[in-house]
Amino acid sequence: MKTAEIEIERRDRVTHGEYIAHVPDSQGTGKLTWTMRDNVRHAEHTLVPEELRGKGIAGQLVEMLVGDAKREGFKIAPDCSYVAAAFKRNPDWSELLA
Repeated sequence: MKTAEIEIERRDRVTHGEYIAHVPDSQGTGKLTWTMRDNVRHAEHTLVPEELRGKGIAGQLVEMLVGDAKREGFKIAPDCSYVAAAFKRNPDWSELLA
């Protein structure tokens, strides 16, 4: 069984933005929202609709945020409980914590 590819789009709006996960054959989207303050990206909410849960979407959203932080040099404040739990599971990300 082949799984569908999840496409993640990043939307930046100067002081805030979001990562949006698009799943083929679904109208629902997953989302991780953030605000930027003092070169710290505050991960505020990770939202995945009920029908899309269990597909690893939230984890992929966090990984995209972490990858961008590594490339662009900003720190992350995991205000969202899911993002905070992801950082606990991945201690190698600790250098990215604000």
